[in-house]
Amino acid sequence: MIRRRLLLLLSAVVVCMGAMNAAPASAADENRYAVLPPASTLDGAHARQQLLVESMAVDRMTGDRTADAQFGTSDPAVARVDDAGLIIPVGNGDATITATIDGLAVTATVSVRGIQDAAPYNFRNDVQPVLAKLGCNSGACHGALAGKGGFKLSLRGYDALADFHSITRDARGRRVELADPGRSLLLLKPTMAVPHKGGLKFDEQSPAYEILSQWIAEGATAPGDQDAMIESLEAFPAEAMLRPGDEQRIVVRAKYDNGAVRDVTPWAKFASTNEGVATVDDDGRLKVIGHGAGALTVWYASKIVNVSVISPYDAKAPRETFSDAPRNNVIDELVLKQLQLLNLPPAGAVDDATFLRRVSLDTIGKLPTADETRAFLADASPDKRAKLVDSLLDREEFVDYWAYQWSDLLLVNGNRLRPDAVKAFYRWIRERVSENTPWDEFARQIVLARGGSVENGATNFYALHQDPETMTENISQAFLGLSIGCAKCHNHPLEKWTNDQYYGMSNLLARVRAKGWGGDARNGDGLRTVFVASRGDLIQPSTGVPQPPAPLDGEPLESDSGDARREYLADWLTAADNPYFARAIANRVWANFFNVGLVEPIDDLRLSNPASNEELLAALADYLVEHDYDLKALMRLILQSAAYARSSTPASEGAGDARNFSHYFPQRLMAEVALDAISQVADEPSLFTEIEFSGADFVKTDFYPEGTRAIELYDSAVVSRFLRTFGRHQRTVTCQCERSNEPSLVQALHLSNGETILKKLAAEDGKLASLVSSGTPNYRIVEELYLSALSRYPSDAELAQLLPVLNEAPADQRRIVLEDMFWAVLTSREFMFNH
Repeated sequence: MIRRRLLLLLSAVVVCMGAMNAAPASAADENRYAVLPPASTLDGAHARQQLLVESMAVDRMTGDRTADAQFGTSDPAVARVDDAGLIIPVGNGDATITATIDGLAVTATVSVRGIQDAAPYNFRNDVQPVLAKLGCNSGACHGALAGKGGFKLSLRGYDALADFHSITRDARGRRVELADPGRSLLLLKPTMAVPHKGGLKFDEQSPAYEILSQWIAEGATAPGDQDAMIESLEAFPAEAMLRPGDEQRIVVRAKYDNGAVRDVTPWAKFASTNEGVATVDDDGRLKVIGHGAGALTVWYASKIVNVSVISPYDAKAPRETFSDAPRNNVIDELVLKQLQLLNLPPAGAVDDATFLRRVSLDTIGKLPTADETRAFLADASPDKRAKLVDSLLDREEFVDYWAYQWSDLLLVNGNRLRPDAVKAFYRWIRERVSENTPWDEFARQIVLARGGSVENGATNFYALHQDPETMTENISQAFLGLSIGCAKCHNHPLEKWTNDQYYGMSNLLARVRAKGWGGDARNGDGLRTVFVASRGDLIQPSTGVPQPPAPLDGEPLESDSGDARREYLADWLTAADNPYFARAIANRVWANFFNVGLVEPIDDLRLSNPASNEELLAALADYLVEHDYDLKALMRLILQSAAYARSSTPASEGAGDARNFSHYFPQRLMAEVALDAISQVADEPSLFTEIEFSGADFVKTDFYPEGTRAIELYDSAVVSRFLRTFGRHQRTVTCQCERSNEPSLVQALHLSNGETILKKLAAEDGKLASLVSSGTPNYRIVEELYLSALSRYPSDAELAQLLPVLNEAPADQRRIVLEDMFWAVLTSREFMFNH
């Protein structure tokens, strides 16, 4: 789509053969420059349009040359253009604007209409954007919940009628003086003519002053139903390939429901999603400061558009680096496509030992045993990796691992559910994983759950979230990767979701009811039954009436009988054309195997947070839809890709790459996997006997028999100092941020001196004791340790260091020396990280 759009854009660029001082363009010159936007319509005397002159390379914009161009117009009676490329309307008609650069001429067309109409400035489409750009209605100023200095505006101008009333009616109308606009507080304060805690915002010569003063002079008209409503934004250039040090101006246009298109660049707000690649100032001028792929987010009137920025690495790799790289499937095609754009060579493939350990930890959350490692390394068959992937996807530990992941997502928590409900909810999740239930059916069963909390574990979702608003927010976060909570009070400040959309979505769940137990989860195992009431609506607080039930960006429900609302929500949620559902789960699965999502954070799929490789995420989502939401099929595709099997040691040029998958990104083992790995190597299981309530009270439990692994725990209320120290998911909020991988001094001390490792190594029935008592030779003990913990044989250098120490140890000190060796391996980065 991007390529097709750029080709259409190029077709509109006309080479002016007769322009003064411009040489005829050869075929090789035709794609050298372009004028953006190639066609414009200016409505009224106030309209303006900024042009950009862009250098081109094949089908990509490669630099802003506007400052080097000379501009001219074919008809000064229709439009004139200044030296900076700004078009100013003069009279109705059509004209051609010519930009001459390097002896070549390229053109854009402009149509001017309505020049004779003295249309007044509009509050919704002129005044509100000024206030938003200046930050007057931001959360730090008058857009705060209580306003500032007695003056309150809606956050970022989401409520035009309320803001109009605050400006023109509150404070006895002193904020506007229709008879003498210059005396209006709306102008006096931001110009500092009278004291203003917000400081100087603009002066009397600025466009902002002109718009606000003229609006007041024209009668300060109110927003109305006849106002044009914005539909979308477009940015020029939509994508650019630049080098560090390059600067590029961004031009933004808004499209309205009446067909009008306006240049709104001066009033748009800009932000960079990756400031390591490019920064952007308040005027939309970006500067490239590093290599990689980045994006700019443009916000205007609650609409968002992104601009893609590619900054190739300096050391260009030979084409063979990419053409000869293995391509096992669509993942490799799209990853390598982006790496080639970035001149970023992929790392080499990992050896079998590293692949075995990596894929085992990522797929089943468990280390391969020493025997499994020996067998895999000895296997000479060319398809042994593919066979390994298939076998892991079929193992019982796969069910344990992914049931735990989805329990994190759905907040299975003994602090908030009664004991039998906790077990029922987890059992329901585990059964779905074991049956490889398609993800769309998994979500449907959650959304449509009804009945008893023990008989149907899925109903416990509605025990955790007992009002329509929290039900809606958690369904959106878990299954769409969208955080819409901000829209509960006002239009979302970082997204397109409105307050009305929030309450329309929530009203789809307004009739879900429950009867039965409540209160403290520690007391009893009572039954809670979820059912659907025949009537009931959620009131939209700002209007005082129910919002018509409708999913986000969806049409309101027409028929409203029985459980039609939830069924409508489930159908919309899991529809193949839902732009979020498949992307959200594809991103979660990808992040599990690559340790970083295509979108980061992984549950933040807002438009203002684009994917690092948008084409790849779209392809994964499409693959999932085509394979009926079979998550194992998606996992197999990922695990069989060459991208997944790359080394974690980057090529020299890619050392700083953190989002383009030129190499595997090492990451510390998640807390539960790390604890199980230590227990497995030491052959000494952990004991889980207590559940913690509210961070203070503890009760004994018989849920978990001896030998239960951490990854098999039903909930996050189980007491474990190791799991808490290493950042397990607390399951209080549907957000991956609940799990922490941040290192800390407490973690280092726990590994060094804590009882977890030391107690397991000292156990008399553990692996170390067994090896010592059986008289196993020292070199065999070292080999067993390395195969068990690191999934590889010890190197000659390691044996040369370790064996003399072990062989020279006195008999009464041998056990202590071996414990030290085990401890050293179990606390090493190679063991604690998946790489």
